[in-house]
Amino acid sequence: VQLQACGGGLVQAGGSLRLSCRASRSSSNNGMGWFRQAPGKERVFVAGISWNGHYINYADSVKGRFTISREYAANTMYLQMNSLKPEDTAVYYCARARQAVAGTGADQYIYWGHGTQVTVSS
Repeated sequence: VQLQACGGGLVQAGGSLRLSCRASRSSSNNGMGWFRQAPGKERVFVAGISWNGHYINYADSVKGRFTISREYAANTMYLQMNSLKPEDTAVYYCARARQAVAGTGADQYIYWGHGTQVTVSS
């Protein structure tokens, strides 16, 4: 399975971006997630969505600002990011979980996209 993330870019603080992640094959039986990695820091969990979309979790740092969703017919997952802050600057990666749920640990994911850069200026 190949994952292609896109939608990153440069935005001012307070602005919005929508990331997309398209899978080369159906991932309808698997959880999906977004992670991010800032320069010099570890990759951290951002948001996850279960196979059926009923279970969603977010990192505390993005709750109330980011929304994860998925479109099964298009094999695509989205991350709507609002009220962006400079500390949201990172490379954002999408990933497919090994199981139906989307955990917070990177080791729970088996397929990864190449990442898309998000830069938020102050």
